[in-house]
Amino acid sequence: MSKKRWQVFPGKNRFFCGGRIIMAKQINVFFVTLVLLIGVCVLFFVFDSEFLSARIHWMIPVIAGILLAFTLLFLFRTSFSDPGILPRATGDEALFNDRGADNNVDLTQSSANFRNPPRTKDVQVNGETVKLKYCFTCKIFRPPRASHCSMCDNCIERFDHHCPWVGNCVGKRNYRYFYLMIVTITVLCIYILAFSIAHIVLLSRDGENTLISAMSETPASVIEALIAFFAVWSVLGLAGFHSYLAGTNQTTNEEIKGSWAQRHGEVVRNPYTTNNCCGNFTKILCGPSYHSLLRLREDKNKEKRDMEEVKKKIEKLMFEQQNNNNNHEQGHWTNSQPHNGIPVDHTDLQTQLPRTPTPS
Repeated sequence: MSKKRWQVFPGKNRFFCGGRIIMAKQINVFFVTLVLLIGVCVLFFVFDSEFLSARIHWMIPVIAGILLAFTLLFLFRTSFSDPGILPRATGDEALFNDRGADNNVDLTQSSANFRNPPRTKDVQVNGETVKLKYCFTCKIFRPPRASHCSMCDNCIERFDHHCPWVGNCVGKRNYRYFYLMIVTITVLCIYILAFSIAHIVLLSRDGENTLISAMSETPASVIEALIAFFAVWSVLGLAGFHSYLAGTNQTTNEEIKGSWAQRHGEVVRNPYTTNNCCGNFTKILCGPSYHSLLRLREDKNKEKRDMEEVKKKIEKLMFEQQNNNNNHEQGHWTNSQPHNGIPVDHTDLQTQLPRTPTPS
């Protein structure tokens, strides 16, 4: 039985559910994220929600459940999807890039006759010059904003960064879900922190309770508050940083490298920005969805068979065209009388009739 593409995929990835789910090789930290997120919320629902519903409002646990559901939805969408992996070059494509991209020569010649093409190309994007770099692993010229992830060993389109907390790269196809995830998890952390503290404070005001006695009465609220307190600073800072990146239409990779920073007094304009914060947010969060280029669930030899079928169809059409041309030529007779019982084609007169000697 022929294997599927995901079964012979060359990158450092894990696949689940028949190639429908793709993640990085190292996913241990992803499970830490799940345990912390779900564990804190379970503590909140078990030990806080009933008290807060009775003392403040019944919608408090409902809102917490909605925030948790959206956070998990965006987390799984980020972690389980193709981030924008670019397919590696086939053998013929790699040979073309290595030998013939800039040389216009016969690829069947010896490699000694070739010089390596330049490993960068300049292209114009909205009036700005952008360099395309050649990837020696994938054997392709990476499109603008793409980069090779050393953790996953893949070229990622519009590469942002590799995030161990979600167990995947963040790129063109899952960045919006990553951004929405960190925003919702920030709101959820603040929400849990605020209402776990509210639970402790309300208990301390009941009867002769003190703050210490209230904390000893509901230790789960103390644990929730501590975890949420330390988590909120990191996720809040991360949400603010990515809000800045989304507002300026940059990636983490570009910001760290200073791709659009001023160099030697020369102003470098970001060619991807709309020069409007709202426009950039709309472009990133409400832009079109992009299809995966990998076709992971297809037969690995399907493309080869398709190419062979196309080749056979082309050969058949060329053969039929050649027969039609021959029949067209044989249909032009200049003399309907046979010569020695054989019909004479005007085009073959010089070979079928005897030559008349020319007088000297």
